[in-house]
Amino acid sequence: MAKRVAVSFEFFPPNDDAMGRQLWAAVERLAPLQPDFVSVTYGADGSTRSRTHECVLRMLRETNLRVAPHLTCVGASREEVLGIAQDYWRHGIRQLVALRGDLPGVNTVGAAAGFQYAADLVRGLKQAAHFDISVAAYPEGHPESGSVEADLVNLKRKIDAGASRAITQFFFDTDVFLRYRDRCAAAGIHVDIVPGILPITRFPQLVRFADRCGASVPDWLTRRFDGLEGDAETRRMIAAHVAIEQVQRLRQHGVEEFHFYTLNRAELTYAICHAMGLRPQPVAEAQVA
Repeated sequence: MAKRVAVSFEFFPPNDDAMGRQLWAAVERLAPLQPDFVSVTYGADGSTRSRTHECVLRMLRETNLRVAPHLTCVGASREEVLGIAQDYWRHGIRQLVALRGDLPGVNTVGAAAGFQYAADLVRGLKQAAHFDISVAAYPEGHPESGSVEADLVNLKRKIDAGASRAITQFFFDTDVFLRYRDRCAAAGIHVDIVPGILPITRFPQLVRFADRCGASVPDWLTRRFDGLEGDAETRRMIAAHVAIEQVQRLRQHGVEEFHFYTLNRAELTYAICHAMGLRPQPVAEAQVA
């Protein structure tokens, strides 16, 4: 029997009522697919701290989802960061996504009394409690790392500090991920390298995301969306085909775990998961708002 594909979903905390309704509609739609976990983002400078916390606690109250909050360390003291982690532990959280975080336009090193890098954060969190920690990986290199090789060295530090999996930045050239996975193995990184999949809801937005994070947008992908600015239905069809094609090829190379950047929208992610063979399982009415 073929191994069941594993998925996880990323959400971000809403900042108004309309976005809140959109988020919870997405949660309601995707929860029956029984993801391994869902993550909730956290502003790189702690700017969404309260909204992230509220979102996480509501998911714990109203769903059976395993929730993995993001936690960053830039601009915060060790005591502050560990206090948040310990509060999550008290609420039953056992998974975290540990990230350094960035402050635009200023030195990104943490406060003098804080964790300076993600590896330091992972080490501190593992000492605080037995968290299952995911970290970020960059198949095309982090914009600040200078090269994929330098980024691999940093990833190794995070894994050696206690992280149990790495979730990649989104990408569209499948060979980029496969080469990166091979490089990780050669560097002695033997945890799961989970591909981050970004279903394309709006192509111009995608290009802006890619510019900020150093991800490439292949010419063939640009051509597929060319001329579709006013044709939302065809864009959705193309976006679904691109992502389904991507995950199918990755599965041909032995990948059976995927992390979806949902942007708080369920339609494309649900369609991709359906194409992978995932089917909804019954969820009690009281589990999801």
